[in-house]
Amino acid sequence: MSTLFSPLQIKSIQLKNRIVVSPMCQYSSQDGFANDWHLVHLGSRAVGGAGLIILEATGVSPEARITPDDLGIWKDEHVPGLQRIVSFLEANGSVAGIQLAHAGRKASHRSPWKGGSALHPGEEGAWTTVAPSAIPFQEGGITPLELDQAGIQKVITDFRTAAARALEAGFKVVEIHGAHGYLLHQYFSPLSNHRTDEYGGSFENRIRLLLEVVASVQEVWPQDYPLWVRISATDWVEDGWNENDSVELARILKDKGVDLIDTSTGGNVPKVRIPVGPGYQVQFSEKIRKEAGIMTGAVGMITTPQEAENIVASGQADVVLLARQLLRDPYFPLRAAKQLGVDLEWPPQYQRARD
Repeated sequence: MSTLFSPLQIKSIQLKNRIVVSPMCQYSSQDGFANDWHLVHLGSRAVGGAGLIILEATGVSPEARITPDDLGIWKDEHVPGLQRIVSFLEANGSVAGIQLAHAGRKASHRSPWKGGSALHPGEEGAWTTVAPSAIPFQEGGITPLELDQAGIQKVITDFRTAAARALEAGFKVVEIHGAHGYLLHQYFSPLSNHRTDEYGGSFENRIRLLLEVVASVQEVWPQDYPLWVRISATDWVEDGWNENDSVELARILKDKGVDLIDTSTGGNVPKVRIPVGPGYQVQFSEKIRKEAGIMTGAVGMITTPQEAENIVASGQADVVLLARQLLRDPYFPLRAAKQLGVDLEWPPQYQRARD
């Protein structure tokens, strides 16, 4: 039996296997709306057999987006387009999830194929970025506005209303994005948070906003639906956020009702040396799972069926999240099942190509 293709029950939701489509920005929206690109991109991964498909980092407000081309969920008009996607994913056997995000000081940039550079104040499409402290992401970069109490409350409210819209759209899993140097990560890393109020200084203060966002989302998100949090387990920098901090945060999040920690790394500090290689982040997923006693997801350069199988079978993670490999091969789960000797059901439209 393959562990990778065994079902996983999380609260009332069952994933048919442990392969998860990781959130991947497509930079293909206008005014935050989902469109045919998103339907076909995500739908093909459902046809390909993934157990759970998590939509890309979706802006909880216009200023929360990384670029003007990001997907959004800050207004009711966004819901019908998302409902269409959810319906197709579920009809093809996948659970639909969404990642709710705020980019903080890393917002207001051009899309990668438009140069990826920051949009400066006064440029078309630019907006004022916010952060825990008025510290640019990189030297010479745009200085963000330090959030005041009213701004912090708006962020908390935006996450809550976004979660309510996600529920209306039919999503069964919500993931709060607290990784990759975006706003919530900026708060709990001492490298980007120099505040002296109740949201800065001590570990407890720096994680406060994330916990308040989690509690706010739980006000509208059903208790029997999974709630995930993605974190960067380490900043890869001395005196930054580290794996021991992540274990402690994971323990607290588990006590608060979070079901799974989606474990990535980095993104909060530029020009950092990261020992990239196959499965280079799996060690952090394993540490958090074992020491915090919470389900975890492993992500990062997992490219072969056997790698994915070994991660889950050895207890390093409960699910594997694939990104670039699923861009290369939307039908990776079907191929992986064959390689691992699993008799996986194919869509009837594709049966003629099964053997």
